[in-house]
Amino acid sequence: MILRPSLLRPVSVLDSSLLCSSLLCSRCLSRLARPHPGFSRRGFVLSAALRSGIADGRTFKKEYFSSNNAGNGDLGKRDFFASLSTANGSAGATTASINTSAASTTETVKGSPTSDISQELPHRRRKRLKEEAKNNEADNALPLDASAQLSAISSSLPTTSIRRKLAAYLALTKPRLSFLILLSTTSAYGLYPISTLLALDPSMTQLPTFSTSTLTFLYLTTGTFLSCSSANTLNMFFEPQYDARMSRTRNRPLVRGLLSKRAALLFAIGTAATGLTLLYVGTNPTVAALSAANIVLYGFIYTPLKRMHVINTWVGAIVGGIPPLMGWVAAAGQTATTGHDTWRDMLLGENCAGGWLLAALLFAWQFPHFNSLSHTIREEYKAAGYKMMAWVNPARNGRVALRYSILMFPISVGLWWVGVVDKGFLVSSSLANGWLVREAYRFMKHEGAKGTARGLFWASVWQLPILLVGALVTKKGLWDGVWRRVFGEEEDEDDDLYDDEEDIVSADAGHGNKMQLSTVKPTV
Repeated sequence: MILRPSLLRPVSVLDSSLLCSSLLCSRCLSRLARPHPGFSRRGFVLSAALRSGIADGRTFKKEYFSSNNAGNGDLGKRDFFASLSTANGSAGATTASINTSAASTTETVKGSPTSDISQELPHRRRKRLKEEAKNNEADNALPLDASAQLSAISSSLPTTSIRRKLAAYLALTKPRLSFLILLSTTSAYGLYPISTLLALDPSMTQLPTFSTSTLTFLYLTTGTFLSCSSANTLNMFFEPQYDARMSRTRNRPLVRGLLSKRAALLFAIGTAATGLTLLYVGTNPTVAALSAANIVLYGFIYTPLKRMHVINTWVGAIVGGIPPLMGWVAAAGQTATTGHDTWRDMLLGENCAGGWLLAALLFAWQFPHFNSLSHTIREEYKAAGYKMMAWVNPARNGRVALRYSILMFPISVGLWWVGVVDKGFLVSSSLANGWLVREAYRFMKHEGAKGTARGLFWASVWQLPILLVGALVTKKGLWDGVWRRVFGEEEDEDDDLYDDEEDIVSADAGHGNKMQLSTVKPTV
């Protein structure tokens, strides 16, 4: 029935392919309907054209059903489907239009990057899209911001609830960042070499010494946390309109209106005054001055500089390097031999090398950590107007992260060289630094793609605690007293004490003070 209208036409209208197709049996029809072994599946060019409704013409061409023949110039050949469409005279001028559009589309697509995708097999296309979606999800996976979580808790509470206000104010402090700063500060405080602590002398447990160190520690931690809270609040105070443009910061308390800007400013002033006062009274003026400098750097220099130049990352790294120096100077002031040590003695004295190395360690760590973090949200930074290397210069962003990751090796060796830690730290730090450098190299090589940004971010998150805790465990001389007690080396100390007292008796005898050696006994 389908072929009858074509047979009623004059012979002059019919071509050879039509005559052949009208005389074929059902077996030949099924054989012709099968795809030729030399042909692959049809591409997606014609399918898109048919779905868009532009398919109108007289005949369908083989080239539209075989990607191997697309664009080969042989557009005059007809197949069985062409005879069918020719026989159904209702198509009219439809196929002529699709011939022209498909040919032009083929010429445009041929040689372009999308030509391979258009000829891609369906199952491979699904696999590729699945992998791309997985990579995009891995790149965008970031831990939830603590301020955003606290803001959500605050908004869910009644308006008159005190917990609502407390949660909102706590969100201003950026708890995770403040905790990281406290970790670096207290680690440096604990790593300062104190002779009685290093030798595990029983005198360290005496009440005056123990109480003084604990009180100084409490002053240091409380004052540092309040100072960090002030700096973080100022950071939110100056840029709520920019925080609203980013997914990580759009839920902060000032953006959501949980607190007024006036309340945030008063909170920043109050925490700064209280924190600096505690540091000045409980530690020493040098620590308080360093903390005040950090508030100014972070709140008034780093915050506006983010929208001006990529150098803001280096300024932010300086802000991260000051807290361990504060902890070191606080310990140095506690163990000072004189009561009038100046800031020069604290920062430039003979025992200050360890503090500066710890500050350099935190300074270098900022780059692999922040560069990987900023890469995952680089488009949001760009939309918000922040000048970050992640989108300004992605290649440089990876190189800087790798450069400062490698710098962690000589800094770690320097801590052992100046006598802050023992040789055990070289092992733990080398493993942690090697992991960081490996992830930083992959991050630079792929410019953050294929999940390398997320890998470097989590490597930096774990590498810093490993270094700091490892330094505390392997502190120089910390295990000497334990070693002596385990292997019973106190007898050597008694022998040394007896020899020293014998020398004193001999010296006294030489000066005319005659004493019997038997009357001098070592005191155990």
